[in-house]
Amino acid sequence: MSEYVLGLWGLAILLILLLVRIPVAFAMFVVGYFGIAALNGFNAANSTLASEAFTLASSPELVVIPLFILMGNIASASGMSRRLYDAAYAIIGRVQGGLASATVIGCGGFAALSGSSVASALTMGKVALAEMERFNYNTRLSTGVVAAGGTLGILIPPSTGFVIYAILTEQSIGRLFLAGILPGLLLLTLFIVTISIICWIRPEYGPKGPKTSWRQKGEAFLGAGPILLVILLTIGGIYGGVFSPVEAAAVGAGFVILLGFISGNLSLRRLLSATRDSIVTTATVMLILIAAHVINPFLALSHIPQFIGGVISDSGLSTYMILVLILAIYLVLGCFLEGFAMMVLSLPIFFPIILQLGIDPIWFGVLVVLTLEMGLISPPVGINVFIVKMVAPKVPLGQIFLGVIPFWIAMLVTLVILLIFPEIALVLPNTMIN
Repeated sequence: MSEYVLGLWGLAILLILLLVRIPVAFAMFVVGYFGIAALNGFNAANSTLASEAFTLASSPELVVIPLFILMGNIASASGMSRRLYDAAYAIIGRVQGGLASATVIGCGGFAALSGSSVASALTMGKVALAEMERFNYNTRLSTGVVAAGGTLGILIPPSTGFVIYAILTEQSIGRLFLAGILPGLLLLTLFIVTISIICWIRPEYGPKGPKTSWRQKGEAFLGAGPILLVILLTIGGIYGGVFSPVEAAAVGAGFVILLGFISGNLSLRRLLSATRDSIVTTATVMLILIAAHVINPFLALSHIPQFIGGVISDSGLSTYMILVLILAIYLVLGCFLEGFAMMVLSLPIFFPIILQLGIDPIWFGVLVVLTLEMGLISPPVGINVFIVKMVAPKVPLGQIFLGVIPFWIAMLVTLVILLIFPEIALVLPNTMIN
């Protein structure tokens, strides 16, 4: 059996394992290990498994993952995310659909702490869905807002999606974080525009909230001050060259813990619970990364990436057409595969093509993460949709999927804008002070 055939068989088996819901990391371990054994023997497979696990686990730049995850969990446990939502609600809740817009802003703010789309959807779902139900918001709009708004967690930095992309492609985590800021704000703005259009067409979907005084607005904004300060400290520190991403994560996590204890909203019990959740999430991410470094050598030995790259390069398509084709493949894969699994499987194949075409890898990283976001609300996998279903069990799953359609379109518009104007993603990393 030739190397190409073995490689194709390996990919087919991997897809089958993922479709029958075998955990991503274990599926990649099995295919990578036995694929290397079939091509180079079990000694090579054992050596790869041991060396890659040790090398990756000892990488100092990966410390950023548990620290940012801890920062987000502490912010949630100490009520910071609720206060951010309350501030947005007090300021714009009075307008038509204002409560839904406040939810999107809250998701964006929490994304700047947690770096996790699932955490953003779960946290803001618990906070916002009950409020929107109280003010008779249409369930299609309310659940769609939470599911879509939660996806901001992997675009607005700090983002675990950017960290994994940086590790797999050997790019700068700091530059990727900065590259995600303006696209994230653009997407957040388009989400709010989408809500306004929906409520203009169907006013009953998003009734106006109660009027708040200027004093109430000011008090709510001051309540959100700590979380805004943490965001400014971490992201501003990276942009100004004061902190590396790892240092910013450490400072942010420590500052959030300190603020939680000072305010009296963080008990030792809540700290331990948040720490435990952070350990579990970190272990999951690390297991996926190690598995990726096991399956990647198998793909390299089978020459599948070179073969696919050669086919695409010899197709006669222009650089932009090839880029659009790759992104279209991501959009299709996002309907069936979990985002990180899709990134781990595809980057060894597509990234060399991107470099060969001279496409900026930072810009490509933003485009890839944005397509991963779209996969989070695309049927049938749509993880964020199922998270919202868990928070709102009475709402039919079909209604939630219908609710996310306008926001999926907003994401597609954002993707097109970034394709036409790559400077939106590149202006901040290109002006970063080193």
